[in-house]
Amino acid sequence: MPEYRVIDAFTDRPLAGNPAAVLVLDDTYPDVWAQGIAAEFNLSETAFARRIDDPGADFELRWFTPVTEIDLCGHATLATAHALTELGVEGPIRFSTRSGVLTVRERDGRLWMDFPARPATAAEAPEGLAGALGAEPLWTGIGGNNDLLVELADAATVRALAPDPTAIRALPARMVIATAPGDGGHDTVSRCFAPSMGVAEDPVTGSAHTVIAPFWAERLGRTEFLARQASKRGGDLHLRLEGDRVHIGGDAVTVATGDLNL
Repeated sequence: MPEYRVIDAFTDRPLAGNPAAVLVLDDTYPDVWAQGIAAEFNLSETAFARRIDDPGADFELRWFTPVTEIDLCGHATLATAHALTELGVEGPIRFSTRSGVLTVRERDGRLWMDFPARPATAAEAPEGLAGALGAEPLWTGIGGNNDLLVELADAATVRALAPDPTAIRALPARMVIATAPGDGGHDTVSRCFAPSMGVAEDPVTGSAHTVIAPFWAERLGRTEFLARQASKRGGDLHLRLEGDRVHIGGDAVTVATGDLNL
């Protein structure tokens, strides 16, 4: 029976950050089975890793929301690397994914992911955006995989958002990323909404910071900073922009282990 772990990512304490279910498997598996498991866990992402014979990578890694497979997920990658470390796998760990080979290394007691930067290009705000978010955008752009980046006035505005999920779903974007200058020792804050993927609000979104990092690096005039995703659970992300790559550092905590009775 497959073993699973539920791991809180981008936090150093349980019941915070973003939870992901992780399964490390020995063999191939049907897509419909993986999607069914992800729906059963009903977390923002469930990760499936299996060791592969490939000179360029150590493991295949795939990510599923409750309703679909996705191209890139930061917190579930961090959670998978944490799970493999607990299983005795030594780093660096190279994952073969839909977004290419992603490498995770441990440095200074923290796991660091090496992701492609996906900067946003300025674009006109889609009709209905302000009403859907409940706040007026200062700037909008499209980055990542059709992700809508929205700059708001300040951190308090981001924290106070109470968006309409139905209206957010109707926008022509995969995910809406609201961001503003930080507060409380953080350089930037954000919140992420993706109801079209079955995730009304994602607690902490590593992939969104491949869009956020280049945006704030340009405005802050530096390439290293601390980001806070200000969801109810919340989480911290250490960001470092190097050329066309974003290094995302974070902590993770295992909160549950068990076996699937399948």
